[in-house]
Amino acid sequence: MILVGLFVAGVAVAVGLALRAFQENLLYFYTPTQAIAGEAPDGKKIRLGGMVQKGSVRREPGDLELRFDVSDDEKTMTVAYSGVLPDLFKEGQGVIAMGQVDANGVFQAEEVLAKHDENYMPPEVAASMNTDAQAAPPVSDPAAN
Repeated sequence: MILVGLFVAGVAVAVGLALRAFQENLLYFYTPTQAIAGEAPDGKKIRLGGMVQKGSVRREPGDLELRFDVSDDEKTMTVAYSGVLPDLFKEGQGVIAMGQVDANGVFQAEEVLAKHDENYMPPEVAASMNTDAQAAPPVSDPAAN
């Protein structure tokens, strides 16, 4: 009976440690609106997704840090990144950045992922944009008349 009890206790400890490690390594996805509203946990890595704003990519001469703005069509957040960008990265395209929001409200990215084909957009961003489009009043097209 003691052996069975020790076995059960060992399995419980192993499961507890595995769940804790899994929880610490989760990366949650947030839109700029959610990150600015403070929904993102402080001091934890998150994924920030949205569209790179046209004309927002900037780099100071002699500086390795690149800055660009990511938007979900509601709010815009500045992303700072030092490193090599993916070949598919460009303005007006979908992007996911992994990192943390700093004290100044700038997202400090450790990794940037760009869309992989013509139709890709992070599902959460697509859902957010569809919700915004449904809330907007329809626009009449005079050319259709």
